[in-house]
Parts: sequence; C-alpha cells; structure tokens
Amino acid sequence: MSLTLTNLPSGFHHDPYPHYSCLREDHPVCGQPDGSFIVSRYADLDMIYRDSARFISDKKKVFTPKFGTDAPLFEHHTISLVFNDPPLHTRVRKIMVGAMNPRALASMEPGLVTLVDSLLDEISEHKEVDLIDAFAGAIPIEVIGNLFNIPRERRAPLRDWSLAILGALEPRLTPEQEARGNKAVLDFVAFLKEIVADRRINPGDPETDVLTRLIQSEEGLLSPVELYQNCIFILNAGHETTTNLIGNAMMLLDQDRAARARLLAEPELITTAVDEVLRMESPNQFGNRLTTEDMTLHGTQIPAGTDLHLCIGAANRDPAQFENPDVLQLDRRPNKHLAFAGGAHTCVGLTLARMEGRVAVSRFLERFPHYEIEEGTQRAGRIRFRGFSVLPARLA
Repeated sequence: MSLTLTNLPSGFHHDPYPHYSCLREDHPVCGQPDGSFIVSRYADLDMIYRDSARFISDKKKVFTPKFGTDAPLFEHHTISLVFNDPPLHTRVRKIMVGAMNPRALASMEPGLVTLVDSLLDEISEHKEVDLIDAFAGAIPIEVIGNLFNIPRERRAPLRDWSLAILGALEPRLTPEQEARGNKAVLDFVAFLKEIVADRRINPGDPETDVLTRLIQSEEGLLSPVELYQNCIFILNAGHETTTNLIGNAMMLLDQDRAARARLLAEPELITTAVDEVLRMESPNQFGNRLTTEDMTLHGTQIPAGTDLHLCIGAANRDPAQFENPDVLQLDRRPNKHLAFAGGAHTCVGLTLARMEGRVAVSRFLERFPHYEIEEGTQRAGRIRFRGFSVLPARLA
C-alpha cells in the first residue's frame, strides 16, 4: 500500500503508523503525483541528514509554485533557519547555539519549574481540563517568550500566529489557510519591528536574551529581514513541537497504565521516558530535502532537484533500528531517534525541549498520578506535525 500525501486514507491522522509500516516494507521510496518522493526507512533518513552536499534544505524551488515569490509565507519559509543552507544557516545557527549555552539553560530551569507549578495550581481547581490549552500549550509560549524577553502582556497572539504559519507547510493548503498564514507572517513581522526597535535602545543580557544576542552578534550581522524571519522561526519551532511533546506524553501514559505506574515508581526514568515519547510520537513527523544530483535509492531513479519528504514518524518506528518499535519502553537505550532531525540541521533547541518535557511531565504526574484522558480528543489534523488541538482530561 503506497501513500499519497495530498489524498490521505481515512483514519490516517488518528493512526498513521500502519501506513508508515507499509511504506517501510514495500515502498521505501514512494513516488508522489508531483514528482517528489516519501523516504521512510531509518538508515536512509540518517544518511540523508548527514549528507548536506547531495541533499540540501533550500526550498525556494518547492515553495515558488506553492506560495508565489511575493507572498509573506514564501519570504518567511525561504529565509528561516530550517529551510536554509550555509552561509545563512551557519550564521544564524552559530548565534543560536551560543544563546542556548549550558549556563543559560541551567538558569532557566528554576523559572520553568515555577511556571509549571503555577499552571498545575490553576488546573487543580477543576475536575476536568483541556491539557493542551491549559497546560501543554501554555508552557512553551512562556519559555520562548522569556528567551526573547517579550513582555508577558504581549504574548497572547504568538500561539495563533505560530499555528497559522506552520500550518501552511501542509501538502494540501486551502485558500483560507494560505490567507491566514500570510496574514500571520505580516502581523508577526510588524510585532517584531516594535520589539526590536525597543531592544536596540534597551538591550538585554546577550547571555540570556536571545533577541539581544541576534541583534548584537558580530558573527555575520543579520539583515533586518533575516532577523525578523528567523525570530519568527525560533518562536514557532519552540512552541509547536514542545506542545506536541507534552500532549503526546500525556496520551501515551494514559494508554499504557503499566508504563505510567513504572514512571511513578521510578521517577528517575523521566529523562529516557521523554526521549521514548519523542521516538514513538515524534512531534515533527516530516522533514524535507532537495537532491543536488541524479541518484538511485532502493532501485528508484531520483533526478537532481527532486523534493524528498523524510518521514521521521516512520523512521522512528523502524524495526531495523529499534527493537519492539511499537512498544513504549521508558528505559530504552540506546535511543538514537530522529525527532530532532540530524546532521548539520540537528535541532538547536533539543536540550531546552527535553528540559521542558522532563519538568512538565514529571511534575504533572506528581500532582495528578491518576488522571484520565476523556472522550472528545481532537488531533490537530496535520501531516507534518503530530499532536492534539484538544486533549480533555479528568484530573482525579
């Protein structure tokens, strides 16, 4: 059974993994109507991520017919870090790696604990809550907002902008979704222009303020457009994936009560447990690369300039790499999953995301060890990102 990303089978969003299994076994290089291919085996994705000469991240060719070169979405998605190669990727990544230094991250954890505990205090007043709106979605907005030192009273629109912009990466896009995404980019840039102008006059500590670091960096100054669009990328990337990580963890631990009981009895497993959630329910299910030369993969001819859809969700359940890949193993080691991609584009914020997941899940379980996910869950309904838009729970 092959898979067409623009015409998904019924029930795919609920459970894509049987389809991914068929891809790995029978169609490891699965052609699409537009000439692109889905690649689904772990070894192939690992090879592609490590080879930045034959497989590049530049998406101008792919996004030109999708958005049009004058669209705000085109400008954003062709300038942001994830869809770029050196030299821009090198410049922005170097700045970000410096900002995510161990000292800065260590200084963030006490504030993260306070934030999580305050959210738990708020939801403890209710018997039933939506864990996305009241908990999982609230954490990364505050964390990333703190990284950029954005005034708390101005953070309300960030989540909706993020969802609209990232939603435009889906294979099929309605006119309404495209219009919403373009407007979100314009609104986000206007918002950032005000914030940046103020930060130039009143700079923060570049060791802990990412925006100040981006503005002041001497490692190849960014143009205004590069600055705004990569700020948007960082704010978006830090929000969507972490929200999905926490929400997916809540669901997996509800489905596997034995695993939850073990984590409660052995809380020291939380570090490996978070990575196991990232493997089993990868918040980002697809990546992309463009080929720079003709090649053959598993007997399939792939011309230069071909768009490859890298199915992270399938690779992370590949039995050739992971024993019992469909089983949640809280102490799985080694666990070289690809949830954070790989190679030169390995996610800059992976340590921060793991910390957010570790603190959020462990402290939630301490407070509500007997929570139950209730009827009414809603998947976000997207291919690239896997998570919930609504996750109702009884806190019991």
